[in-house]
Amino acid sequence: MMKLRNIITILASAALLTACDDVFTPAPENMKDIKDMENDPIMSEGFVLTAYRNLPSYEKGTGTDVATDDAVTNEKNANWSKYATGSWTVQSWDPTGRWNSDLSSMQYLYIFLNSDVSKIEFLKNPYENQLKQRRLKGEAYGLLATHAYFLLRAHAGYDASGKLLGSQLFDGYVGTDGDFNQPRKTFQQQVDFILKNIEEADKLLPMVYEPLTSDAQVPTKYDDILNIPEITSEKDAKMGIYNKVMGENARQLINGLILRAIKARTLLLAASPAFQDASQNNVTWAQAADAAAEIIDYVGGPAGLPSTGLTYYDNDTEMSGLKNGSNPPEIIWRSTKIDKEIDDESNNYPPSLYGKGRTNPTQNLVDAFPAANGYPITDARSEYDASNPYDNRDPRLAKYIIYNGATEGPANAVINTGSTAGDDGIGRRDASTRTGYYMKKMLRMSANCNPSSKSTVVKYDCKARYTEFFLDYAEAANEAWGPKATGTHAYSAYDVIKAIRHRAGITDDTYLDECAADQSKMRELIRNERRLELCFEGFRFWDLRRWNQLDKLTAVKGIDWNGGTYTILPSVEERKFESYMNYGYIPYSETLKYSNLEQNKGWK
Repeated sequence: MMKLRNIITILASAALLTACDDVFTPAPENMKDIKDMENDPIMSEGFVLTAYRNLPSYEKGTGTDVATDDAVTNEKNANWSKYATGSWTVQSWDPTGRWNSDLSSMQYLYIFLNSDVSKIEFLKNPYENQLKQRRLKGEAYGLLATHAYFLLRAHAGYDASGKLLGSQLFDGYVGTDGDFNQPRKTFQQQVDFILKNIEEADKLLPMVYEPLTSDAQVPTKYDDILNIPEITSEKDAKMGIYNKVMGENARQLINGLILRAIKARTLLLAASPAFQDASQNNVTWAQAADAAAEIIDYVGGPAGLPSTGLTYYDNDTEMSGLKNGSNPPEIIWRSTKIDKEIDDESNNYPPSLYGKGRTNPTQNLVDAFPAANGYPITDARSEYDASNPYDNRDPRLAKYIIYNGATEGPANAVINTGSTAGDDGIGRRDASTRTGYYMKKMLRMSANCNPSSKSTVVKYDCKARYTEFFLDYAEAANEAWGPKATGTHAYSAYDVIKAIRHRAGITDDTYLDECAADQSKMRELIRNERRLELCFEGFRFWDLRRWNQLDKLTAVKGIDWNGGTYTILPSVEERKFESYMNYGYIPYSETLKYSNLEQNKGWK
């Protein structure tokens, strides 16, 4: 890990050229030290904000999906393409690595937590100040857990001796003269670290940040601050004080619901096939299911699956109406709203709509969408018509992918993708598709990229949404108890998948009922539903890794239309992953510097 050689110089952007006699000797007051943070609330809070800034967001379009069987990119010399076709080595760029970013963020958080936060005056009102002190501590613990999760997902694996390891995790701030030559924690130690910090954060934070309307609604965990005689007036009612610190102004900061999302992600990862090792990892599928159920229960069970979640990224009314940091029904955690943006559309619209056509879905993904009756198109009962391959299909196909003859953009323009068509056809321009398909999901159809009539749209980046955790539960519950058993809950994997498919428009449950009689068949259905619902959101690459299937990928396919007939393109781009690549590597530079740092097996 990179040493934080002078962390204070980085954080305190004091001018080096001061009005002193010797410009090469900075004035003492400009040389901030860590201890100064207790007298500088901006500096103190900055440590926490830096940890937020370093969090990854959803990977849209040309992220990890183009390294799977779901997509390719037409971007020449794209790093992701090199990565997927055989150039992923310990000495190459690692687009999935999180080592330096997460570990340095955790050091910032340790600096904050190691200070005497009770001495820092963030707000003049003493009661508001105590609430903010508590909130920031809770955020810091939650961010420690979150960064540790991303480290685990990216770098956990088995060393040459067969030991299941996580990443380095330091127990506190390591100064410039500290010992960074520390071995990696075991996988179990890192999971325990994440869960412990989630627990500490949950003691301090509310479930959500929403304005309350009465004193009675204030969570009892804050009674020690707010249940005091001095707070008697209408103006200073504890509800009013609570709302200033824990109300709508704090939305999108770490809260109890987000903590439960990180917990569910951690336990699903730990329970997955890539890490199932009872002698070194005690996490069970039942624990993963229970964690995801906490989120499902929060919205009222399977019936609470947000009805607008299928197209959460393109719901005009919802997105235009976002105020004061509020979330649409589908969203748990998001970035700040951007009012005038068309970057995603400019990058991914086809050239006839003034786009670069970057993300090209594959025939592999298109074939994964079932028929309208819910059967896979490989099943004769699906009534799939190979001569009209897009008819009578899962409604999500038309919502998520532009195929030959489909429409896109603000004017619903027809897009023709065959090699004999215009600019949108295969290989016609640098911005044209390579597979015969363009990405539609994650794009706002009201956006206009025409330079002479450009119209921007409201956007935000999603960090967590409910559908992910419904799918988490289905996967874990099926493995723990089977398709229709419920464990300690009121619903099963079957119930959740039924809700997801019904929302998508597949209301015929015949095939679902057939899968419910066979755990392995249900497993494949759940994995496929996850693939469809979360496509182009950066999940599949990580899912394939935790299922130990990244190395099973072969060539991705496309389709070339010529009039009413088509030709399947069997090998648009190869996929070359070895089995050891289901586990990412520890940065080569770090293993050279630190003798105690073991590399994951297979990486040289």
